Amino acid sequence: MTSTFPDISISTERLSLRAYDEDDIPALAEMMSDEMVTAWSDAPHPYTEAEARAWVTTTAPATRAEGSGIVFAVSEFLTQRLVGTVWLRNTDWAVRSTEVRYLTAHWARGEGYASEAVLATAQWLFQDQKFERLEMRTAADNTAAQQVAQKIGCISEGVLRRAGLVRCRDENGGWTRGRTDLIVWSLLPEDLDGMSLRGADEEGFAAYPDWR
Repeated sequence: MTSTFPDISISTERLSLRAYDEDDIPALAEMMSDEMVTAWSDAPHPYTEAEARAWVTTTAPATRAEGSGIVFAVSEFLTQRLVGTVWLRNTDWAVRSTEVRYLTAHWARGEGYASEAVLATAQWLFQDQKFERLEMRTAADNTAAQQVAQKIGCISEGVLRRAGLVRCRDENGGWTRGRTDLIVWSLLPEDLDGMSLRGADEEGFAAYPDWR
């Protein structure tokens, strides 16, 4: 029998982490079309509402149902405006380990939302789900993602050489793919001692997601 995460929501001081619903599709399409998301992720470009609908109605629910992880839509608690995404994937139920990927909408950067959302997810994962390890990978030049990892207490474990793909602008203003090293970070339950949910502000894109 495949293990799965429960269908739950997580609340913090400012944020609600919940399942995506169809009302999120326009905001998700806008968020994923941002230039920094295009640069640091493997999301389709251009990212249309058709891709957003497939993610909300098929990919995200299947991630939980098949036991490989869980996808949270992150929204402001008061306004319910979509702030970003937290995605647990590559879950190993035998060793109680999973990988986190995350991103923040362009309008919400600099508010500490990525730190707050990922830290809340880690606390739920360790306390309620009894997991023993959370892993994340950041592109070598993605300093914002590295700052978020450090702020929530992650430990850098090493570098996977040329293990990721990013996009950059070419001389004609278009996008071209290139390879990048990935820094591997880990977070264990004991690393959270003394951490608060309200992370310091970060700037820029806060993830290296793999949106296929």
